[in-house]
Amino acid sequence: MAEIVRLLSSYNTAVVLLAATLLGAAGAVAGTFALLHKRSLVSDAIGHAALPGIAGGFLVALAFGFDGRNLAILLSGAALSGALATVMISWIASQTRLSEDTAIATALAVFFGLGAVLLSVVQSLQVSGQAGLDSFLLGTTAAISAREAGTIAVMALLVALVGLGLFKEFRLLTFDAAFAGAMGYPVRALDLGLMALLLLVVALGLKTVGLILIVAIVILPPAAARFWTDRLGAMTALAALFGAGAGAVGAGASAVLDDLPTGGAIVMTAGALLLISLVAAPRRGLVAQGVVAARFRLARRREARARSGQGLGQGLGQGSGQGTGEGRARP
Repeated sequence: MAEIVRLLSSYNTAVVLLAATLLGAAGAVAGTFALLHKRSLVSDAIGHAALPGIAGGFLVALAFGFDGRNLAILLSGAALSGALATVMISWIASQTRLSEDTAIATALAVFFGLGAVLLSVVQSLQVSGQAGLDSFLLGTTAAISAREAGTIAVMALLVALVGLGLFKEFRLLTFDAAFAGAMGYPVRALDLGLMALLLLVVALGLKTVGLILIVAIVILPPAAARFWTDRLGAMTALAALFGAGAGAVGAGASAVLDDLPTGGAIVMTAGALLLISLVAAPRRGLVAQGVVAARFRLARRREARARSGQGLGQGLGQGSGQGTGEGRARP
């Protein structure tokens, strides 16, 4: 126990925990609008599309004599490839007869395949640092320095603040884009802004959560919050709270257990929150719905019994009256 407290109280671990917490909150804020705007899968495509950017950034850094593990270069490459994937999705969906789901699947497959090829090229090179690229797949906090974690924390905080600052505009975009356009709001720019926030969340979360599981930070907390409320403001706040909690618990567990991937721990925590919400939410949870259904069935049975008893009583009364009348008619 003392060793766990010592690990969690160290400066580097504290900064990493702060970064994971703010990243979870930022991803949940952006993910709330993406979920309601039916753009959740775009974040998954962006996450997988980051792989060629990471491998390409490593190769470019080596070509110009820089450290291939420089986080700024790798994240810049990931953001660039993610942006290209977003443009590809938008172009396919708008310029062809293919649906947006097909466009997302196409971009995901193409970019992830390209990333796998580039990653194999990087691993074949006899240079130092290429082994560390595997950590971007599932995420790890072991290799994050306090400076890198501080940068991630600041950027994640900015993403969350921008998302909250554009709350009114994103709400109109989410629920009635046509009305927002009629009111003079730049719908296309707002949509691109939401995609940019998702792109930043993906880029920032590559080191802690990993590109394969980054979509969980965007989808699971808002999905869990959706069970508890119908109001967008409350849903956004709950999603941010769930995301921050998942980030803190997952990063803390990964810091204590060396063999536990950070991304997996964060996703398991977020998944547990979703499961609890699915079962125990007061209105939409399975328990609440089961209670309502049981009460409804009980009320229907009582109503049916009451009608049956009333009909039986009326039948007996009519039968008794008819028998008396027939007796009086006889001579």
